[in-house]
This record gives sequence, structure tokens and C-alpha cells, in this order.
Amino acid sequence: MVRASGRKADETREIKIIPNYLAYAEGSCMISFGKTKILCAATIEDKIPAFLKGSGYGWISAEYSLLPRATQTRSDREAVRGKQSGRTQEIQRLIGRSLRASLDLATFGERQLKVDCDVIQADGGTRTASICGACVAVGLAIRKMQFKHNPFKHLVGAISCGIINDRVVIDLDYMEDSQAQVDANFVMVDTGELVEVQATGEKGVFTDDQLAEMICCARRGVQQIFKLQKDILLQ
Repeated sequence: MVRASGRKADETREIKIIPNYLAYAEGSCMISFGKTKILCAATIEDKIPAFLKGSGYGWISAEYSLLPRATQTRSDREAVRGKQSGRTQEIQRLIGRSLRASLDLATFGERQLKVDCDVIQADGGTRTASICGACVAVGLAIRKMQFKHNPFKHLVGAISCGIINDRVVIDLDYMEDSQAQVDANFVMVDTGELVEVQATGEKGVFTDDQLAEMICCARRGVQQIFKLQKDILLQ
């Protein structure tokens, strides 16, 4: 199967990560999946949510934003509307959950990491790219914190898969995502274990075998993301 972009079914878009993109953030990067571009920044704070006070544990949370001209038509800023959309809240919770699965929060002390993921250009896969970039931003921020033990248990990455014309494809762009029979996102750690699976039959249903094929395809695709992350964080 050759896709409209010329990619094979199991071929990702070109993925690039530029570390230390911002001068002032403790950790930052610009990540791109093809035309999708996201700025990720991690901030360290010496305060934690009230429910963790006195526990000795740290916390990590994320905020996600789609800038007004990230898409083909302008959308109003959510600050102007006066509230976040349900989609924004769902995505930033997903990013936070994914990052917490990769870290040992007992080693943080009572500190908090906040990660901002700002989409400056969207062409599908913004939530998965945000997770991959956020992991790098957090890793760079952790370098600036003094720990007896490295809090990173795993690298975490994510990628989309889908079914188009009854074929499993990986890393859908916007046009493919809008046409897909099935749309799925997979979050994994670098040991191959799953953190979260989001799969929806948008225009059809899917079988156990197709789900298993998507997982295998995603696992192969996310390996190149882990390599890019390691090249930056293990320098």
C-alpha cells in the first residue's frame, strides 16, 4: 500500500527533535512529525498539589494548547472563549499520565514539573507528538535537578495508527485521520510495555487481529522515537 504522501503503510513521517529550543525553560524542545510542529517546555516548581503535601512525593502535570493559526483556518484562543475545550483537557491529562508512568515520583521530593505543549502547526498526531517531545523536555529539566537516583524509569513515546481501506497504517496525517475507518493512539515505554491505548471505530469496526497488528506496527514505529530521545538525553 502506497499512501497519498508516498509513504508505505508502516512508514512514519520524518521526525525531528531540536533540544534546548528555549533559552529560559529548564528543559525544552521543538518536535516535528512531518508538518506537525510542537514546542515543549518543562518548568520546575518547589510547590506541589495540596493532596501531596507532607508525602515526600513529587508530581508532574501538563498543559496543551493549539495556537490560533496552527490549522488551516484560525481558531480563537481558549483564553478568549473563557474555558478549555473537552478535547484540550483530555489531551493534557493524557500527556500527564504518560509522563507519570515514566518517572519515579518518590525520588522528586516535594517538587513539581509542569510541561507546556504548544502546537504551532497541526497536521495530525498532535497528542502523540506532544508526549514524545514532553519526555525530552522533562529529561533535559531533570539534568538540572540534583537527585541521588535518576527518576527516569523509562523513556515514553507515542504514535498513532489507523485502518484505511482495510489496511493498518502508522502515523496518520490530518487527511488520513479524517478518512480512517479506525483511529488509534498507542503510548509505550522503551521496554515495549503499553501505558495507554486509545482506539475508536470512526467509520467501522475492527477485529482482535487488527488491534494486535496495530500494536505491533506502533511498537516498531516508536522505536525510532526512542532512538532520537536517547541520542539527546544520553549525550
